[in-house]
Amino acid sequence: MNMSLGNALIKNFLGKAPDWYKVTIIAFLIINPIVFFWIDPFIAGWMLVVEFIFTLAMALKCYPLQPGGLLAIEAIAIGMTSAEQVKHELANNLEVLLLLVFMVAGIYFMKQLLLFVFTKILLGVRSKILLSIAFCVTAAFLSAFLDALTVIAVIISVAIGFYAIYHKVVSSPDSTAFHDHTTDAHIPEITRNDLEDYRAFLRSLLMHAGVGTALGGVMTMVGEPQNLIIADQAGWGFGEFILRMAPITLPVFFCGLLTCIFVEKFKLFGYGAKLPENVRKILIEYEHEQQKKRTKQDVAKLYVQALIAVWLIIGLAGHFAAVGLIGLSVIILATAFTGITEEHAMGKAFEEALPFTALLAVFFAIVAVIIDQHLFKPIIETVLELEGGQQITMFYLANGILSMVSDNVFVGTVYINEVKAALLDGTITRDQFDLLAVAINTGTNLPSVATPNGQAAFLFLLTSALAPLIRLSYGKMVLMALPYTIILTLVGYFGIHFLLEPMTAYFHSVGWLTSSTIEIATQGSPIIGH
Repeated sequence: MNMSLGNALIKNFLGKAPDWYKVTIIAFLIINPIVFFWIDPFIAGWMLVVEFIFTLAMALKCYPLQPGGLLAIEAIAIGMTSAEQVKHELANNLEVLLLLVFMVAGIYFMKQLLLFVFTKILLGVRSKILLSIAFCVTAAFLSAFLDALTVIAVIISVAIGFYAIYHKVVSSPDSTAFHDHTTDAHIPEITRNDLEDYRAFLRSLLMHAGVGTALGGVMTMVGEPQNLIIADQAGWGFGEFILRMAPITLPVFFCGLLTCIFVEKFKLFGYGAKLPENVRKILIEYEHEQQKKRTKQDVAKLYVQALIAVWLIIGLAGHFAAVGLIGLSVIILATAFTGITEEHAMGKAFEEALPFTALLAVFFAIVAVIIDQHLFKPIIETVLELEGGQQITMFYLANGILSMVSDNVFVGTVYINEVKAALLDGTITRDQFDLLAVAINTGTNLPSVATPNGQAAFLFLLTSALAPLIRLSYGKMVLMALPYTIILTLVGYFGIHFLLEPMTAYFHSVGWLTSSTIEIATQGSPIIGH
């Protein structure tokens, strides 16, 4: 077929993405400079944010890095932000970038242990409701002390392993041949219904775990990066942070678990799918085969990986080093003591995380535009003009809405710095500052489960290699998160409006909280990533 060079360039642009998608991205690139230079930079900034969200929503059509990256490059080129500001954002988020590069790769080298443990859980718990609660509670507990991205990376790694096992068996390839679990070409028609049910089963467990990371992450000062920033500005210790958040986080946690039970029992919003019996049989047979084949060396590897897992939990909970550096230590220990020394064998571990790392860098370029174009300023100023209890509840809602479309760490940091400035100016009292800090923290953590761009763990899941395998799209994720979004947001609002002030006063009266005259830090806090 003869093709002109122009047609070839168009064909190559964004590869296999649909033509309508390619035209839409080109239209964005043409319209943005026109709006920025001749209409209003503020409108152009919000258009860019919406366009970037569109690329995330269409992640199954085209990986968001390419179209989102083109939008970010154009934004820098026309002056919506600067390369220096993007560099500043990346520097402030170095820890999360290191986390993605090293921690996710470290989890890859512990896959044998993870599959061993989770296979026992998956096959041992027959009730889907109990299994869902187990995934949600486990993710919540781990996220209260570890990083949510680390927790979700573990679960993604396990889910890919489970999916690949079943897919390979039903495809009936030569046991020694290479198997591609990303294509259904060799799946017999009779097993496709089981495969679809299995995908739905895995989707629901992953979403329960993803929400669990939010439920646990909001509770402690180490649960999310913005929690650390808020605790630092308020001068709260570990125990005080938990107590101050408890009027909201405890009701939210239990209502989250009730939501988990409800959607599973009544099979709502894409939940309720059970593990098909044919799949269970295959997984059981696989587990028996693995036991038979397991050599002394394999057993030794499991013991080593278990010890490394203990170090991982202790290291992260104790904050002995940056999360990424702990991840690097996991890579070194896991490869050194399990016999993985070839460079090509190590390379596969980095394949999953690096595309997302690049995408996150593009995301920070969009955040740089939000900062330089002051896109959140009108909302912040409007909320600060309110007073008393109304101000507290509106801070919660405003943080929640903005965290749905932007980086919740960025939103939390902007708001806590504004509130700190108001305290230093004498605009608000120390007691009001403490209550607002609680509203900011819960606002950035709870309603943000609504969209993948609000929670880094959700965004990582959406753009992982697993999402297309189990047919988890942006829209599907938003739909499945919807019941949690509604319940968590409403219960959080109830806690802020009715419980926060009386329970805080009670904690003070019994001496559980320190005096509210603690001086807060006067230096600015860096904006760090998820």
